[in-house]
Amino acid sequence: MAFLTELRRHLRGPVTLIWDGLSAHRSKDMQQWLATRQHWLVVEQLPGYAHDLNPTELVRGNLKATELANLCPEHIDEADTAAHTGLHRIASSYELCFNFLAHTGLRL
Repeated sequence: MAFLTELRRHLRGPVTLIWDGLSAHRSKDMQQWLATRQHWLVVEQLPGYAHDLNPTELVRGNLKATELANLCPEHIDEADTAAHTGLHRIASSYELCFNFLAHTGLRL
């Protein structure tokens, strides 16, 4: 909930949040919190196991195939740096991010 509260400070609504089946997303506390913020936040729940509909799976796959491919770091900091570099690369590409969404076949 703290993340979503902070997100609200940085983004003008409406915001569409795509959630997987994590139990924390379905908790009673979260449902109550969401009920008070419906004017700026729209939640779209994915089916229980739908990795093909989850664009974050495509982000993860792209990162693993590029910056983390064949990486065998001696220190965890090297893996951390490589992951952050990849996430920055992906986040910097408007086209790539929307291609991940388009690949799922979902429409916002």
